[in-house]
Amino acid sequence: MNPEAFGVYVHWPFCAAKCPYCDFNSHVRHNPVDQKTFVEAYEREIAHMASLSGSKEVTSVFFGGGTPSLMEPQTVETILNTIGKHWSLAADAEISMEANPSSVEAERFKAYRATGVNRVSLGIQSLHDDQLKFLGRLHNASEAIGAIEIAQAVFPRMSFDLIYARPNQSASDWEQELKRAIDLSAGHLSLYQLTIEEGTRFFDLREAGKLNPLEENPSAELYEITQSITSDAGYRTYEISNHARPGNECAHNLVYWRGQDYAGIGPGAHGRITMDGQKVATATRKNPEEWWQATMVEGHGMEETLALLPEERADEFLLMGLRLAEGIQPATFEALRGEPLNPKQIEFLETLDLIQTQENGAIRATPKGFLVLDAVVADLAA
Repeated sequence: MNPEAFGVYVHWPFCAAKCPYCDFNSHVRHNPVDQKTFVEAYEREIAHMASLSGSKEVTSVFFGGGTPSLMEPQTVETILNTIGKHWSLAADAEISMEANPSSVEAERFKAYRATGVNRVSLGIQSLHDDQLKFLGRLHNASEAIGAIEIAQAVFPRMSFDLIYARPNQSASDWEQELKRAIDLSAGHLSLYQLTIEEGTRFFDLREAGKLNPLEENPSAELYEITQSITSDAGYRTYEISNHARPGNECAHNLVYWRGQDYAGIGPGAHGRITMDGQKVATATRKNPEEWWQATMVEGHGMEETLALLPEERADEFLLMGLRLAEGIQPATFEALRGEPLNPKQIEFLETLDLIQTQENGAIRATPKGFLVLDAVVADLAA
């Protein structure tokens, strides 16, 4: 673990289409986005955020969205150059980009690589055409496999996402799909159970009785299958939904889960930076045009700068840290909150086999605890 790790998250909010399960800040524009105009706003916000955070060495940059692979390589290059100008970019910094298979082209990927991007995360979501159609994806399975092959040829590191626990998905269906994914993968997989979030098309369909999510028990069975198959393939579940062979973990996401500082740049981006010894939460305007206008006038698009209270910092540390296989150190929680975790509550949850204390003193969730992680966190934080 690098105690000085500092990340920069860059949000590109534009998509070719809105997926029915997506509750991220993403927007469809029917006319081409004027990237030269928008990139100036990114430059201004980076400069402003650097003035708040102070001098830092950036150990990771993550282009998320939206669909960052719709960005022109020149846009990516300008943003990375600006980050290096206002902070310092570590020589071995992990620079990740999310990409959709429908926007993957070999030459475009080579151009991203030339700008410094050294890790790509593909939104594959399924390896079956019918399921891709159900999920509202614009690519088919053949295009997904082609994108994986291109990414592996161009980038030193790559990952891809799958969504499982889909309606009517059987254990045997998921087992076959996951084994195929492992055969295609290059050391890292992000595997998410389908969740129905308010504000999405799937939520509206469920409320109308037109979508029936997979029930709890079958979902738990699929989760257990996921752990077994990935483990047998040498993939460690280093975070509840992320699996990697040793050395392939996503350094940027570890910054979030370990409670370290990161700057959030772009429409709807969140950040956590330390100012004068105080951890501050930042959030920017979600609407891209409103964010752009504010940034051009004020130098940034932030609408929230909130100093976190000790209990808020501690609870966030608990919530994020228990997602990790490494767990959390109780001493760190006590230093943040000013009071320790309740030893009786720890003992109670251990008797239920929901958490365990490791040799180094860290508390981590068990595989059984991961299935009810929200309840475990609530019990420990009470």
